[in-house]
Amino acid sequence: MGRVIALAGKGGTGKTTLAALLVRLIKEKKLGSVLAIDADPNSNLAEVLGLEIKESISSILDDLAAHPQSVPANMGKDAFIEYRVQTAIVEGDNFDLLTLGRPEGPGCYCYVNNALRNVMGKLIQDYDFVVIDNEAGLEHLSRRTTRQADSLVVVSDATAVGLRAAKRITALTRELDLKIKKEFLIVNRCGRLPEQDKIKDLKLDFLGTLADDPEIEALSLNGNSLFELNNNNVTLTTLSKLGERIWHCN
Repeated sequence: MGRVIALAGKGGTGKTTLAALLVRLIKEKKLGSVLAIDADPNSNLAEVLGLEIKESISSILDDLAAHPQSVPANMGKDAFIEYRVQTAIVEGDNFDLLTLGRPEGPGCYCYVNNALRNVMGKLIQDYDFVVIDNEAGLEHLSRRTTRQADSLVVVSDATAVGLRAAKRITALTRELDLKIKKEFLIVNRCGRLPEQDKIKDLKLDFLGTLADDPEIEALSLNGNSLFELNNNNVTLTTLSKLGERIWHCN
């Protein structure tokens, strides 16, 4: 079974950037096959990975809702959804990407999340690593889209708001009794380290801090892939060291 690495945290903390860099590091270190899953309705992971999305799980489900007759008579709906989702996986250079997307129709994401859970349960068997970029806040956890993970990386900035959001995430994982082997904290875009008492209060395994990175900011402003980042980039090299604990946790 593949090793699942999920990222969570409030918006603006750099979750998507770190998710993409983890995918890059796993690929370049040749640790095994890797599937990136963009579970954020505000989908940006493809862009920072240098890929183009043609379909998402949500667009597939919206299409089926509008055209139920498209399901072949000799194939059940769930089997057809699974087939369509498999075709929606975008192949990169030694990594793949699946995007959840945002439903266009009215209503909640319940059916989308159920579809994602069902497909993920099977896809995890096919890859050595699965890196999930979750939506900001707590919705993905309250719906149990992320039911289990080997590593949950909570990303925060050094602000009181960011750390409170991190604390709420850890509280909810315990309330929902999610199956998470190890919970980590990375303080990103950090000019100075938060007070140690505030970090200890989160009851997370504190990995370290990452500073603002003008190289990454420049790539983001231009819409370029993070694979264009220099190998000696400070954030990349620092995350490479921190990542040893993330992808090798037991």
